Amino acid sequence: MDLTQSEKKSIEEVLAGAELAPAQCLWTTEASGSVQLRMDELCPEQPITVYQMFTNSVQKYGKLTALASKRGNKWEKVTFSEYYHLSRMAAKGFLKLGLEQFHSVAILGFNSAEWFIAAVGTVFAGGIMAGIYTTNSPDACLYVAKDSRANIIVVENQKQLDKILQDKLPHLKAIVQYSGSLKEKLPNFYSWEEFMGLGLEVSDQELDEIISSQKANQCCALIYTSGTTGSPKGVMLSHDNITWTAHHASRAGDMQPAEIRQESLVSYLPLSHIAAQIYDLWTGIQWGEQVSFAQPDALKGSLVDTLREVTPTAHMGVPRVWEKIMEKIKEGISRCGYMKRKLVTWAMSVSLEANQRLTKYIIYSLVLQKLRAELGISNCVKFFSGAAPIGNETLQFFLGLNIRLYEAYGMSESSGPHFMSGPKAYRFSSCGKVVPGCRYKLVNVDADGIGEVCFWGRNVFMGFLNLEDKTKEALDEDGWLRSGDLGKVDEDGFLYITGRIKELIITAGGENIAPLSIEDAVKQELPIISNAMLIGDKRKFLSMLLTLKCTINPETTEPTDILSLGAVEFCQRHGSQSTKVSDIIGGKDKIVYQSIEEGIERVNSKATSNAQRIQKWTIIGKDFSIVGGELGPTMKLRRPVVLQMYHGEIESFYRE
Repeated sequence: MDLTQSEKKSIEEVLAGAELAPAQCLWTTEASGSVQLRMDELCPEQPITVYQMFTNSVQKYGKLTALASKRGNKWEKVTFSEYYHLSRMAAKGFLKLGLEQFHSVAILGFNSAEWFIAAVGTVFAGGIMAGIYTTNSPDACLYVAKDSRANIIVVENQKQLDKILQDKLPHLKAIVQYSGSLKEKLPNFYSWEEFMGLGLEVSDQELDEIISSQKANQCCALIYTSGTTGSPKGVMLSHDNITWTAHHASRAGDMQPAEIRQESLVSYLPLSHIAAQIYDLWTGIQWGEQVSFAQPDALKGSLVDTLREVTPTAHMGVPRVWEKIMEKIKEGISRCGYMKRKLVTWAMSVSLEANQRLTKYIIYSLVLQKLRAELGISNCVKFFSGAAPIGNETLQFFLGLNIRLYEAYGMSESSGPHFMSGPKAYRFSSCGKVVPGCRYKLVNVDADGIGEVCFWGRNVFMGFLNLEDKTKEALDEDGWLRSGDLGKVDEDGFLYITGRIKELIITAGGENIAPLSIEDAVKQELPIISNAMLIGDKRKFLSMLLTLKCTINPETTEPTDILSLGAVEFCQRHGSQSTKVSDIIGGKDKIVYQSIEEGIERVNSKATSNAQRIQKWTIIGKDFSIVGGELGPTMKLRRPVVLQMYHGEIESFYRE
């Protein structure tokens, strides 16, 4: 990366005017540490703090609605000016409660205006914000609170509070609850209203001094990895990581600044995950977007109601969310009368074909428009998928609705997206192109052009909190971030992820197999299958665990024994009368077992070698879920957990 003299000079000038904290290295593992920024001619923009980003936006978008929350039947709206002042009040409240610099405020609750205000207020007050997944066990919550040296914990309600009260936390000074009434008045325990009142006792001058001491190359946020292997790691993000990424990655996805058109979106994915945090919270501030909050039971079924009311201009989902929407639409279509069903399937096939041929003028059928309106996405022009790989079946289904799902690819350690698809950079099943200003390289490339994807840019994290060995493992000696993902890039610069190094199955015969494409092929071939997990590491042959599509208990979000409508249809098409998972498993339904065997055979017939064929399979009695532990908070498959949970079933495959 050799720079010309003039490029070096202009970057030096920018750095000179930026007032950064002294730093000797590209990484640190200390909460109070600072880092050198990866500035080069691709991204010479002036580094700014979160506070500077917010004040820039307030000047431009002050009167626009920033946050909308539904209380009862009424939407309550907060403008950017009000949001800024509320964040300052929260910052003062945290200072009054004794928040120390570079200690954390941990936030444990569903997406809300209070979540946003607490997060921004923490950063203004010189603390580090750390989100905790609402699905976490008490032990996992306490781990994050201890690791981040939380001075204050902000909880949503009694259910989340109970998780925190189970242990003495060494740095904890106060707890704030933002929803529901306080069951009992404990010492150092505040309602949201009480907390916001505390700020009146702290002067503007005191807060402004803290704000002016902040530097863009210091830590202001922690994202805890979901811990699919071992304990979660605290990914340290600097002000510059957040402000640079919010500016550049969102433009790669064609998110518009509010002076051109105010984007509107619905916030419902966990904010403790980088995808939702960068997309909802930080980008929302950067471009003056209107963020409306879904209800806490969004993923149990109420999300569509919120979408219908808000009619957002952009929508993001993790693959499992898009799959669920697809299943819901399919169920709706199957309930239609014969003529309407024919009409819808015709319109979808025409749209799919036109999209696959990239025909410029697509037939906008009234049928599809109506379907989109029923989902609340009639005003939506951008649909994003991230946080996990998405299956081709889902991508094709939505193309049939004339919806292109734009994939974003990155990690917590790259502040979210490093590659983005968007209206100007789209190719089927690709993660798009590298975000302008970022770099990538593939290392250890094989004969098929597949290698490990590595990242470089202003979005690359500071390091893992208190974990020097893990930080050195993630970054090479030149500061390139290793993703652990395998991918290939086509001649036009589009990236395709083929698998994960850690998930690579190396059979006893030494064959390297990426499970993802085989699992995807099985799900595409057999629409009754919900999850498929390939087994075979250090084994003589491949085997597979399968789960069936079923309905979900809306209260507990647990999978039930009742088959989904699509799964029942699959059974009926093949001449089976089964309506429950328990009607099928254990070989009880010979017809379904035979159909699955034939589907697996069809997948095997396309295998590139004998070692890539699935020799044995079994159906698990219950679908995978977050509650069950098989899926992480963003519904990503937790392979090590599944291997442990179904050890008996797996071993039975390999008994002679």
